[in-house]
Amino acid sequence: MIYFDNSATTKPNDAVLETYTKVASNYFANPSSLHRFGAKSKELLDASRKQIATMLGVLSEEIIFTSGGSEGNNLAIKGLAYSYKNRGNHIITSRIEHPSVRMVMEELESNGFRVTYLQVNKNGVIDLEELKAALTKETILISIMGVNNEVGSIQPLQEIGETIANREHTFFHVDFVQGIGKVPLEIGQMAIDLLTFSGHKFHALRGMGVLFKKKNVHLHPEILGGGQEMGYRSGTENLAGGVALAKALRLALENEQNTSELIEIRDYLLSEIAYMPDMTIHTKKSVAAPHIICFSAKGHRGEVLVHALEKEDIYISTTSACSSKQKLASSTLKAMGVTDEEATGAVRVSLSYENRLSEAKIFIQKLQEIIENLNKVVK
Repeated sequence: MIYFDNSATTKPNDAVLETYTKVASNYFANPSSLHRFGAKSKELLDASRKQIATMLGVLSEEIIFTSGGSEGNNLAIKGLAYSYKNRGNHIITSRIEHPSVRMVMEELESNGFRVTYLQVNKNGVIDLEELKAALTKETILISIMGVNNEVGSIQPLQEIGETIANREHTFFHVDFVQGIGKVPLEIGQMAIDLLTFSGHKFHALRGMGVLFKKKNVHLHPEILGGGQEMGYRSGTENLAGGVALAKALRLALENEQNTSELIEIRDYLLSEIAYMPDMTIHTKKSVAAPHIICFSAKGHRGEVLVHALEKEDIYISTTSACSSKQKLASSTLKAMGVTDEEATGAVRVSLSYENRLSEAKIFIQKLQEIIENLNKVVK
C-alpha cells in the first residue's frame, strides 16, 4: 500500500500506540479524583502538558487539551468573540479557511458579528495590504490558517503578527493543524495569541489536540461542566491521549529538523506531474509546505482519479477530506481563480516522513497509466 493521504489523517506511530496502551492500562484513574491514584494520574497529565509547552516554547498554563482541530478552532474563535464582544464585533479571516473556521464565522455573522473575508492570490496567499486596510477600531480577532489543507500555501504569519502587534484589543488566531511538525514556527517569539493543532495529523491518535492560548487571553468556554482544562473545556481528561500526544509531538518536531527527504519527494512529484500533458498544478512550491501537492487532470473529475488509484492500492484524496464526499468544487481553488472544471477535478497528495521516493516513482507510473486509459475512454 502507498498512503499519500496524510493531511486527512496519519497512521499512529508504533511507539505512540505503545505509550497510549501503557498509560491507559496503568493510570486509568480519573485525574480529578481526590485519592492518591487520581493524584498520580493528574501528575502525569500535568507532566505531559509541561512537555508540550516546553517543546512549543510557551507556558504550561497556556496549553489546553482538546479533541482536535475542529474543537480547538471553535473554542478559539467563538470563545474569544463572545468574551470580547463588548470591545468590538469585527473579525477578519480569509476565503480559504477550513470548514471548522468558515462555518463558525457564518454562525457569528448570524449573531451580529461582522466578518471580513480576505482574498488570496493565485498561489493561495493573502495580501497584507488588504489586511491592513480591513482593520478597524472594532476588530477583535484575526483568524488565518497557517498552512492551507488543500494546496499547502503558507501564510505570512510573522508579518500578520507584526501588523497588529501594537493593537491591544486585536487578537491573532492561527489554525496550524497542517503546519505542526512540517513548518517551523516559534510561537513564543511571535504575536500569536491562539493556535490550534490536532494529534492525528502527526501520527498521534484521533480525538486529541491542543489549543495554545496566551495567558492574558480570555475565552468563553464551549463545554461547561466540571471545570477541567482550567475551566475552558470541561469533561474527564483523556490522560493516555495527552501523554501519547506529547510523545508524538516530540517525534514530529525531531523530524521537522530535517525535511530534506520530504522536500525531495515533493519536488520529484511536482516535476513529474508538470511534465505530463494536460495537468495543472495548483501548489506553488516557493510558498508551500513540504508535504502537500494539489493538481488537476484536464477532463477528469477528482473522485475518478482517487478511485482508479485506489484499485492500485494507492491512496490520495480530493482536496479536503472533510468535504470531499460532497463532490463540490473546492472553495479554496475557486478563491485562487481556478476554473470550476479544474476545481472539481483537483486531487491532493499529502506526504509524511514515513513516505519514500520509491513510492513516489510507483505513484507517477500508475498515474500516467490511469490518465492514458481514461483518455482512451473519453476519446
